[in-house]
Amino acid sequence: MAEFAEPIARLIDEFRRLPGIGHKSAQRLAFHILRSSAEDAERLALAITEVKSRMTFCSVCHNLTDIGQDPCAYCTNPARDQHLLCVVEEPYNVFAIERTGEYKGLYHVLHGALSPLRGIGPDDIHLRSLLERLRTLEVTEVILATNPTTEGEATANYIGRLLKPIGIRVTRLAMGLPVGGDLEYADEVTLYKALAYRREL
Repeated sequence: MAEFAEPIARLIDEFRRLPGIGHKSAQRLAFHILRSSAEDAERLALAITEVKSRMTFCSVCHNLTDIGQDPCAYCTNPARDQHLLCVVEEPYNVFAIERTGEYKGLYHVLHGALSPLRGIGPDDIHLRSLLERLRTLEVTEVILATNPTTEGEATANYIGRLLKPIGIRVTRLAMGLPVGGDLEYADEVTLYKALAYRREL
């Protein structure tokens, strides 16, 4: 006998397919939907349908954009600094950087990071289009904002080696202790990065 009625079981299974959602979380989400009004459920269903039908990837930087605006708003905005190009792994990294309000340049989204163990090589992420863009843009600095993971570091190092012969300045986001953090709880790698990237006051 099934644990739940078939529609609930199917909804739980669909939620479990989402990243970071286990069985218990999927159950909570499914029962939340069940308790919600029909209007709330329809709004959620419509939002999911619209994001699939109306969103696409920019043909230039590979960031998310509305299907009616390609190239995206970042690529076509003349107020953005055309000499700066920030390379990130995923579209949500763009939104994180934009929230700071500090960066005003262009972006390039790789859609992944190099990972030989998972079979992800240079041809599996948007590296070729990055090099093509750098031939046409007047970029003076490429900021490598890949994640501070083994894969992100490997990707940044690989891109850095590719760009060095071109003569473009290549920088990496500084890494280290978080604001409000306590040295006692920092791991060795974080402390190492904090020391390696220290600056004068």
